[in-house]
Amino acid sequence: MTDYFQANWLEILGTIVGLIYLYLEWRASIYIWLTSVIMPSIYMFVYYEHGLYADFGIQIYYLLAAVYGFLVWKYGKKAEEKSLPITSVPLSYWKYIVVAHLLVWAFIAWILLSFTDSNVPYWDSFTTATSIIGIWLLARKYVEQWLIWIAVDVVCTGLYLYKGICFTACLYLLYTIIAVFGYRKWKAMMTE
Repeated sequence: MTDYFQANWLEILGTIVGLIYLYLEWRASIYIWLTSVIMPSIYMFVYYEHGLYADFGIQIYYLLAAVYGFLVWKYGKKAEEKSLPITSVPLSYWKYIVVAHLLVWAFIAWILLSFTDSNVPYWDSFTTATSIIGIWLLARKYVEQWLIWIAVDVVCTGLYLYKGICFTACLYLLYTIIAVFGYRKWKAMMTE
């Protein structure tokens, strides 16, 4: 057992930071963006080691998105608002979101098929493309970000089990469950 922990200490640390991230996201706390810098810094190494190259690459995006998200949450509110309000995605945005998702998914899958030895290029590219959409929705504080994360988390749970990243798979299973409750909580917060 000690050997397992020694061999997987970075993944375990990432899982702990991920739990803190989840709590802060649940609370709609601006401090989520601090963990959004730490967690990807850890998981870059975990995903690369396990051949999840698109997941590795998205960690760089997450680092940049953390800065963007912090700035939007901190300064994107109106003068009379205490914080950026939780809102819903305007219906007119969805066609652009879907097209962007499909294009990014196809592009990442092509990169993985053409330039890596990935044995899960379509699943890896799906979770990455969908996560790009999810983090943008989170940065804008749209309630639907939780629905996107449910899809990502379900697929990631299976993908990480397949790749033998068990602690991370358990974290994503927990993310799936919490995302259901998070969606309900943010919907209630949105109407307050």
